[in-house]
Amino acid sequence: MAGGTMLLKMLVRMETTKANKAVAQLWSLQAITIPMMKYSRLAFLYSEQRLISDQKETDRLDIMHKLTEVSLGGKLNLAPIPANAQRILDIGTGTGIWAIETGDKYPKAEVLGNDISPIQPKWVPPNVRFEVDNVEEDWIYHQPFDYIHCRMMGNAIRDWPRLNRQCFEHTRPGGWVEFIDLDLTWTSPDGSLQESHASKRFNNEFIKASREAGIESCPGLYLEGWMKDAGFKDVKAERFVWPVGTWPKDKHLKEVGAWNYLQIMEGLEAFTYALFTRHLGMSKAEVEVICANIRKEIKNPAMHAMFHLHVAYGQKPEA
Repeated sequence: MAGGTMLLKMLVRMETTKANKAVAQLWSLQAITIPMMKYSRLAFLYSEQRLISDQKETDRLDIMHKLTEVSLGGKLNLAPIPANAQRILDIGTGTGIWAIETGDKYPKAEVLGNDISPIQPKWVPPNVRFEVDNVEEDWIYHQPFDYIHCRMMGNAIRDWPRLNRQCFEHTRPGGWVEFIDLDLTWTSPDGSLQESHASKRFNNEFIKASREAGIESCPGLYLEGWMKDAGFKDVKAERFVWPVGTWPKDKHLKEVGAWNYLQIMEGLEAFTYALFTRHLGMSKAEVEVICANIRKEIKNPAMHAMFHLHVAYGQKPEA
């Protein structure tokens, strides 16, 4: 963790072109390897709408956990989970890091994390357990949950309204459900990201190809509406800026951007290969050229790219 903290501080302090060039060189030389989180496990790479196990992608998912936590002001969630919550469900738990930390925070609650692959660690808090399950199938839980958490399931879910309905059905009256996901549309506040950039062309093609494959890669835009349609009340929605890199002057956004830069650099090929070769007909060599151009652009401090994280949470009405 010390190495990760050191790199983060270095990235956050990058306010000059010289510093940004320096980190670009470090990345290109792959001079730094970082154990980013205390839980390092297998996770998934994009393959059609599912994922295949890969250690590098595991590290990226744990970086994503930290990135989301920093973006939310150090919080694991925004919904008001009652202190006496008995049952908590983490949908698509991935590496399990959110479920583990939530289990530590709520030691009297049973925290269940599900995923399509059994990649979670065996040594976990006594109130945390994991199971293999596909959340797009019919749920068979016999007891309702006090809180259901679903985060970063874009490019995994084909029927979001149905997922919301199942969450509603399996939440106790008065319980809460929270969705945290992205709008992956890249933009910039000053026009420095243009349609001619490789990054923007990639972004447009990625979203288009995902939708052609039956996947909504920008679910954050629709979370609030889906929850209301499912019957939740008092639905609240918030949006957070995710800068790509350390270009913002604001210290908090600079830190968010540092973590976001890191996860993009770690996962660029994972986002790209299967989708672009299978659905856009590109060769592996063509995809590699695209990735190289994107890496070059996002290392440029003059390009102020960003996208958005969306959070929506609501309560099931009392019976």
